[in-house]
Amino acid sequence: MVTTSFPTTQGVLLAGGLARRMGGGDKPMRTIGGRTILERVIARLSPQCSGLILNANGDPVRFAAFGLQVIADDVPGFPGPLAGILAALDWTAANRPEVKWVLSAACDCPFLPRDLVARLHEKRIAANAELAVAASGDQSHPVIGLWRVGLRDELRHALVVEDLRKIDRWTARYPLATVTWPTEPLDPFFNANTVEDIAEAERLTALDDAA
Repeated sequence: MVTTSFPTTQGVLLAGGLARRMGGGDKPMRTIGGRTILERVIARLSPQCSGLILNANGDPVRFAAFGLQVIADDVPGFPGPLAGILAALDWTAANRPEVKWVLSAACDCPFLPRDLVARLHEKRIAANAELAVAASGDQSHPVIGLWRVGLRDELRHALVVEDLRKIDRWTARYPLATVTWPTEPLDPFFNANTVEDIAEAERLTALDDAA
């Protein structure tokens, strides 16, 4: 368990869709520099969170080698990342009731910042915000952020009753802190969506390892 000056934080890794731009399959299972993207994400976030779970739909056995609890969406229709975040909030409330915050992160971002959780909490506390999200350059990354477990009923209502799907529309309802990271020498939120991205990630790995 990680001990910091910030609240204990449960991490959830959002496995995302079917990687159609890569010919199908799970994007996190693609290999960069001899390690899967998911291995890299786990290694980067494990020291920052008190525990990690994986949000993925379909057969969880395909992720068995990683040793993480796998939770599926419980909102039908695969409504996107908000459903995965809700599943994580519900899981945390049921299994770790002492934990009040969840960090969500995409599973296709192999270079996540080593100070992600600390900086998000720092900015959230300073701004007295309900939520916090990451950004790099002039681009927001709302899938990567801090979520208060106490908002889970409101999120479920938005998803199920209002059919709200866009994270930006949800976060706009609350005081929001945004933390921006530089994009040099590399964007820490670079995500591997295409075969070309995998090739670029191979090049960036050397820069990340040197950072």
